[in-house]
Amino acid sequence: MSIMQNLISKGSRALVVFSGGQDSTTCLFWAKKHFEEVYTITFGYGQKHSAEVECAKKIAKDAGVPFHYMDLSFISGLSKNSLTDHDMVMDSEKPADSAPNTFVPGRNLFFLSIAAVYARELGIKDIVTGVSETDYSGYPDCRDSFIKSLNVTLNLAMEEQFVIHTPLMWIDKAQTWQLADELGAFDVVRNETLTCYNGIKGDGCGHCPACKLRKHGLEQYQSLRDSANCF
Repeated sequence: MSIMQNLISKGSRALVVFSGGQDSTTCLFWAKKHFEEVYTITFGYGQKHSAEVECAKKIAKDAGVPFHYMDLSFISGLSKNSLTDHDMVMDSEKPADSAPNTFVPGRNLFFLSIAAVYARELGIKDIVTGVSETDYSGYPDCRDSFIKSLNVTLNLAMEEQFVIHTPLMWIDKAQTWQLADELGAFDVVRNETLTCYNGIKGDGCGHCPACKLRKHGLEQYQSLRDSANCF
């Protein structure tokens, strides 16, 4: 039995930190495959485009899983970033010496900490998040070292045995599309999710960093899939 199977066997319920984007939706269907009961928690953090919350709500409903929304709009007042500040021009590329201004400091720290408190109230030990160090855009709170550190801290803070699962940590966007396809969720991820920083569902605006990353991964995966189908 694998380490992952050992971890999952400790409980049959999971809470997915769910934004309604490509990564968290893929994680939702991954969780549905591995756990008997799946719950979702979605956060509003003062982001410019609240449409992603509505996408998350609809996807959760269609997937037959409970949806819980929490307002964390105080996050938008803690720092300057282009995802919450309407007057800031978004970085088109990652700066060489720092994280892009689409980085929202503390976002995953708050999300996972509050998700853990909510999970504790539900009697859930397994928490799923869609962070990835392979395609992390320079965001320090998407790194494996941060997740492992926070996992330990949450367990110490609440005397619990939470396990934070990161199914996408070591795979790139092309592999994330492949995983969604293998989970039978390709069409949902392609058409119903909102990854775009400009708030456009599906394939998005095609110009923001999130759309570029998503599109490049999709094209890579489709090329590989088409090549495989030729044999």
